[in-house]
Amino acid sequence: MKQITASPPFEWLSRTKILSTVETLVIGTAGGLVFLVANLPGGLISGSMIAVGVAAIAGRQLTLPPILTQTVLVLLGISLGSVVSRHLIQQVSAYPLTIGLLALATFCSTFGSSYYLQRVHGWDRTSAFLAGSPGALSQITILAVERGADLPGIAVVQTMRVIILTAALPMVLALAGVSSSAAPSLTTAIASPLDLVELVAASLAAALVLRLIKFPASWMFGAMIASSVLHGAGWVEGGLPNWVRGVALIGIGALIGSRFARMRIKTLAGHINAALGSFTVAIAVSAIFVGIVALTTQVKFSDVVVAFAPGAMDAMLALALTLHIDPIFVGAHHLSRFVFVTIATPGIVHLFGRTQDDVDD
Repeated sequence: MKQITASPPFEWLSRTKILSTVETLVIGTAGGLVFLVANLPGGLISGSMIAVGVAAIAGRQLTLPPILTQTVLVLLGISLGSVVSRHLIQQVSAYPLTIGLLALATFCSTFGSSYYLQRVHGWDRTSAFLAGSPGALSQITILAVERGADLPGIAVVQTMRVIILTAALPMVLALAGVSSSAAPSLTTAIASPLDLVELVAASLAAALVLRLIKFPASWMFGAMIASSVLHGAGWVEGGLPNWVRGVALIGIGALIGSRFARMRIKTLAGHINAALGSFTVAIAVSAIFVGIVALTTQVKFSDVVVAFAPGAMDAMLALALTLHIDPIFVGAHHLSRFVFVTIATPGIVHLFGRTQDDVDD
């Protein structure tokens, strides 16, 4: 009798992941190209994100493996750093005031959103504070698990905020007349093969160093810092080919959209009102501070809008790239907010959230 042997489980798992990854990339690319051809703002990233998000909600198990995610973030960081100029570097002196206002905006937005979730939707204090905290989702998730908070609800609120901002900001800026709705064109020449090798090597080295010291968003910021230094010092001229930058934008859009693959329709529907209401409160608070900065400083309105938008760092920096917005200004502010949230949120939850005894009740 012929013996039939089953393939090891990990082989089927690997094959499944490969097919899922290919499907994610195909859907993301199709969505990005449709938006690009339609001449919609932020076409590649927004189209990719929406297409993958819709497919994920429909039940497709879409995902991107860590190696592809890291590659996309490094390419995005190199592209962001390649638009650095001495003029942009000289503008750093204007940042302390706006970063201070951002810290206050983050504090007000967190408390405003959490108050809304508690009063209107009956959330407990810990879950409300964690859901209302903008950015640093990995740290928020860890705290939610430790404190016994409503993890599915927090995930829906946090993810919906990023999705809405990434899709809506390009449209809003275009309608306001402060950002071109045309597809972005390459702002720098293509670097020589030798310069490209230097860019990639330096970016990977910087990213690995930051990862070793547990720096937030190490892959993207490491590549951005290395690319910024090389371009700012004049050691490298030009950046990545336009199609490579397009791949990075499609990849980050697909990454954001694939977050919905881990959510059930029932979970999403059960928290959608809380997510939309919390988002409205956060945007209203941010809008007040955007107005203050726009009226009291010389910073471009579009730069302030993206810098103060309560979204994820990678998504907002990708928008800065595709919308021709100052990546140094946006990056400095979103990194600052990440630090604020990472440092302040545990203390806020400890002081104002439920005690650990309450969690076990």
